[in-house]
Amino acid sequence: MKRFDLRHLKNDFAGRLKEILNNELEKEEVGIFLFEVIDFDNVQKSANIVDECGYILMNSLRFNEVDWTIVVKKAS
Repeated sequence: MKRFDLRHLKNDFAGRLKEILNNELEKEEVGIFLFEVIDFDNVQKSANIVDECGYILMNSLRFNEVDWTIVVKKAS
């Protein structure tokens, strides 16, 4: 399991999320991603990216007032 903090990227987290999913997680490995929700469209955007990259979205929840956490796993 690896944790990635993407909050510093604000609304520009999508490219880094894709890069991590495609290059930094092994099959069956779980990744926990934290990003800032400036716009709630980012929540759906993150779910779409996870699906496009062949991962399973295991959990998606609001962490506090501005932060969102998603937990993903590479599909076998």
